This record gives sequence, C-alpha cells and structure tokens, in this order.
Amino acid sequence: MTIVPFAYKRLSLSQQIITGVQQMAAGNLHDVIPVKGRGSMADLAGHLNQMQIGFKTLLDKEMRIERLKTELIANVSHDLKTPLTSIINYVDLLKQKDLPSDTIESYVQVVDRKTQRLKVLIDDLLEASKMSSGAVELHMETVNVSSLLSQALAEFSDKIENSEVSFRVQIEHPQITAALDGRKTWRIFENLLSNALKYAMPHTRVHLNLREDHDHVVFTIKNVSAYEIDFEVEELFERFKRGDQSRHTEGSGLGLSIAKSIAELQGGDLQIEMDGDLFKVTVRFKRKPD
Repeated sequence: MTIVPFAYKRLSLSQQIITGVQQMAAGNLHDVIPVKGRGSMADLAGHLNQMQIGFKTLLDKEMRIERLKTELIANVSHDLKTPLTSIINYVDLLKQKDLPSDTIESYVQVVDRKTQRLKVLIDDLLEASKMSSGAVELHMETVNVSSLLSQALAEFSDKIENSEVSFRVQIEHPQITAALDGRKTWRIFENLLSNALKYAMPHTRVHLNLREDHDHVVFTIKNVSAYEIDFEVEELFERFKRGDQSRHTEGSGLGLSIAKSIAELQGGDLQIEMDGDLFKVTVRFKRKPD
C-alpha cells in the first residue's frame, strides 16, 4: 500500500525536475527546484540547483564584464580625445598670422601640457597592458622600503605643500627591508600618493603608516574621499575607473590597477577598504628573512 504514494512522490519530483530544467534552458535562473526527502532524485534536484547557482554567477560576471568593457571604451575615448582635441585646436590657433609673441608662448604652453597629459595616458595604458599579460621583467634586490617611501614623499613635497590636505607619516623604523624591484615598488608609492592628492577631501589629513610583522612589510594609506563611491570597491581596480566618476580630476584611472599588479607580481597584495567616506589602501610585501 505504501508503493503508490512513494511512486507518486517520485513522479511528482521527476516532473518538478523536468520543469526546472526546462526553465533553466529558457534562461530562468531564479526558480529553485524543491528538494524533498532523500534518495537519488533528491540528490539530482540538489545538484541541478547548484548548477543553476553556478550559471547565474557566471552570467552575472559576464554581464559585469560587458558593462565594464563598455565603460572602458567610453572612458578611454573620453580621456584620450580631450587632450587631443585641445592640441588640435591650439595648433590651428598657432597657424594664424601675426600673433603676439606672448600669445604664441601661452598657446605653446597649453599644447605642451596637453601633450604631456596624452603621453601619461598612453604610457599608463601600455604599462597596464604589460602588467595584465605578465610581460614584465623584475629586478629583485634587497630594498630599504623605509628609505624608498621617504624618497617618494620628498619627491612629492612640493605637490603636498601646494595641496589642501596634510600628510601624517609613521614609519616604524628606518631599516624595514624586503626583496623587491625598487623601481616598480616606487611606482606603487607614486600612484598611491597621487591618488590621495587627487581624491582626498580638502582640509583633511592623509595618514601613511609603514611597519613590519613577522612575515610581511605592511604599508597603509588612509584618507577621507572627496567623492562618493557608489559602486563596488573592486571596480576601482578596473582600468580607467575613477573615484571621481564625473572625471573632473586628471589621471588615467589606471593607478590602482597598476599598483595592485606590481604588488602581486612581487608576491605581495594590495587591498582596498571603504568605511563610509574613509578610503584605505593596504599593501603587503613578503618580509625579507633575517
């Protein structure tokens, strides 16, 4: 007498599985197949639900990639076209006859600035491309990271003094070392300092800390963001993505992506944390053994 209800349950579950598979094939990845009881049919329903979750995750990822590709094309076009248009316009102005010498000098200065801007954008794009392909040659050596950070800060001293933010620096001690490529690591500090100067809220402090623990050299930089970041933090690592989405600030939008790639190529990592308007970047390098 118990065979008929059992067979009915299996038939009902089989029909639900068939319906679920048909829905998946039609692109509906939201409806879950009810898993009832035990046995091979229940296991099959569970596995199909896991497949559905996997398909949905992949689809969401593909849609995100396509959206970022569209943004990349738009942003690259905008960032390259803006200085190029200025160069073309001012070259046309320079073709005019009988221009006063001070006007010519002023136009040439604008062309020079825009040319340098275009060069930075192209150089950053090429470097980001090399990083993503792994076609980068590293020259590893024992680097005094404390000294390297101090040199980077000295290089930025004029920009820091002329900015509307103040820097607070804590270096645990002057002999923090790690096995790194010095020039590439300099680029990490350069990009992060530039990022803070561009995007920190005026009249706030930027906090820098360099320390070491048993396994790692750890560098952190924190600032209050002048712009609301209303997208996923991980998207800041995408090419040409900026915290300033209105793109009033100058920059390629590649700085964080390049810095992260350099850190990872040297066996380290770079992470971003957001807590309200507080923006924090943490870079870890493997500590040089004693």
